[in-house]
This record gives sequence, C-alpha cells and structure tokens, in this order.
Amino acid sequence: MTRSRLCILGATGSIGVSTLDVIARHTDRYEVFALSGHSRMKLLAEQCLAHRPAYAVVADADQARQLGGQLRDAGLNTEVLAGADSLAWVAAHERTDTVMAAIVGAAGLKPTMAAARAGKKVLLANKEALVMSGALLMEAVRAAGAQLLPIDSEHNAIFQCMPGNYASGLDRVGVRRILLTASGGPFREMDAAALVQVTPDQACAHPNWSMGRKISVDSASMMNKGLELIEACWLFDAHPDQVEIVVHPQSVVHSLVDYTDGSVLAQLGNPDMRTPIAHALAWPERIDSGVSALDLLSIARLDFQRPDPERFPCLRLAREAALAGGTACAILNAANEVAVDAFLQQRIGFTAIPVIIEHALNRQAAEPVRDLEHVMQADTVAREHANSWLASRD
Repeated sequence: MTRSRLCILGATGSIGVSTLDVIARHTDRYEVFALSGHSRMKLLAEQCLAHRPAYAVVADADQARQLGGQLRDAGLNTEVLAGADSLAWVAAHERTDTVMAAIVGAAGLKPTMAAARAGKKVLLANKEALVMSGALLMEAVRAAGAQLLPIDSEHNAIFQCMPGNYASGLDRVGVRRILLTASGGPFREMDAAALVQVTPDQACAHPNWSMGRKISVDSASMMNKGLELIEACWLFDAHPDQVEIVVHPQSVVHSLVDYTDGSVLAQLGNPDMRTPIAHALAWPERIDSGVSALDLLSIARLDFQRPDPERFPCLRLAREAALAGGTACAILNAANEVAVDAFLQQRIGFTAIPVIIEHALNRQAAEPVRDLEHVMQADTVAREHANSWLASRD
C-alpha cells in the first residue's frame, strides 16, 4: 500500500495533536510530509523528531532559525520555512496528498484555499475558511476536483448521516432539516444576568471537550454554533432556515439529519475528536481511532433543549449574517476574533462580545463576495471597527 502523505496545518493545536495520534496508529497507511506551528515551538520540535517531516512551517524567520538549528543538531533534514506564503506552498505541494486544515481563525483561509485549488483531499477543521469565503472555497473545490471532508464533530456527523447524492439538493434527496447539536458550553444553565461577571478561565472550562482557549470561548458564547450553522449551509448546500440548533448537554449525539419520511438519522460517539479525524482520513473506509466504544448503558439518558436566545445572542447574529450572505459572515468572524481576544486579555467582559460583533456588522454593509482579496479587505475593516469600539472604552 502506498502511504498517503499528510500536511498538517496547525499541528501543535488540539486537532493537530489528535491527528498525529491517529496516524501514529497507522504508519503503514500515512506519513507526515509537512507540519506547521505558530507559537508552541517546543512541541513542534518534538513532533518533527517523532514524525520526521520533509518541511516544518513557523510564523517568522527567528523561529525558523531556532527550530532549524535544533533539528539539524538532532540529525534531521527537515527544512524549516516561515510565513503565510510557505503555509500555502506546502499545502499545495505536489507531494502533499492530504491536508489537515486546522489553523484557528482567518489565518487558515489562504493555505486551505491553496490546498483546494491544488485538488487535494482537504480535511477541514478550520471553520473560518467556509465562514469567510464559502462561495470561493466551494467553487475552488469543484473546479479542481478536490475532496472536502468536514472534521468538526457536528459536520462530520451530518456528512455520515447524509445520502451519498446530497449535493444534488436537500429537497431532491428528501432531507427536511439538519439538526446541529451543541453542548451549550459551561454557561448553558447560568442566569443571563450573571454572565457579566464570568472570567476567561470559567469560559474556557468546557464540560465535555478539550479545546484551545479561543474555541472554548466561542463554545461558551455559542458563537461556535453560529459559525457552524454558516459552515453547514456551504458544506451541504442548505438554506439557514433548514439548519436548527439543538442543545444536547451530553455531547454524545453529534448531529442529526431529519428526512421527509419521518426518519431521523443520528451519529453517536464519545466526545473525542479522533473519531471524525479517523473517519475523514480513511473515508470511505474505517480505521481504528483509539477512541473507546460508546457505553450507552452508563450514559443512561440523552437530553435535548432549545438554546436560550437571551443567554446566547451570538446565535442570532450568526443566523442574520448567514441570511445576509456575502461579506457579512467575514465581518461577523473578524469582529468575533477581536472580541474574544479582548475578553481573554480581560479588556472586556463576556457579554461585550456580541455587542462588539453587532457594532461591526452595523458599521459595514454586506457586499457580494468578488474574490479572496475582497474577503480579506472586509475582514480588515471589520477588525478596525471592532478595535475602534474597544479603544473608545479603554
């Protein structure tokens, strides 16, 4: 068997670490061609020593010099590159077969697009690529004959529950609704008035999943679910009104698909990202992920409830952006990134996050997306609006 060569963008994040764990179980099937990391250089060096990639990509030249020296001293021939252009280059490299797109935020957009345009098998864990430029990315996938497989546990679950010909239109294949499940995060039962006082550490203490701090805050505000709604619309050619968000505290049912004949198909599993990673890596086959079998008897019950719009205003903002289309979703995403960063730095309170996002959306009219440069311009202007709001409060 010829081994598939992987480029893992965001190797030092939680998705990247889980991906390396899965492929280490199947060295006969996969080899690491390139790894990238942004700030966790010690971990990236350890990953390079363990997996011996041809390339490693870091943020800047100083990091490249330091990491390159370490690897040479250890006898590795890994070439260390720096910068955004290098990320796109390794993603589109002729020796890359599969790209794990796991860089968090807008920084992951360009290399993900490069992989799609090069016709790669793209495992999409970076939801911002679709949120910001869904039309452009899906067009690139179709034009180049790339494969786009979702890694988010919810979208991977939907993918598994969809009929094989869903791309011909949900109505035509008898799909009535997509039910996107959400844990509700750490504040799902907290009184809305009490959210003013919550700390970054409280917001990052997710009850079910181990994630980075930015994604954990998105989960606490449920903006992650709003972004996933937008992502689902692009992945499955769905209208926002066909996607319903359901709070499911146990995080066992990862999402469901409701058919017109009354059938509802669900994908269940333990809350461990190695399951969707293994599914997408091997699709259409199945491989061992290292995840333990689901014990329904110990879980005993599965609960579902509607999300509280007063507690989670980010859901409304995301749905409105999805309905507006065009650059509205890029504006939403950019303002959210600025707001979450400000919250993590304790410059603002938790409830100011949706206020900043709505401010940016109101200051910048949505336009039809022309090209990637237009998307990035909308992103930049939205960040300026968000930062001006912050500056006026400092």
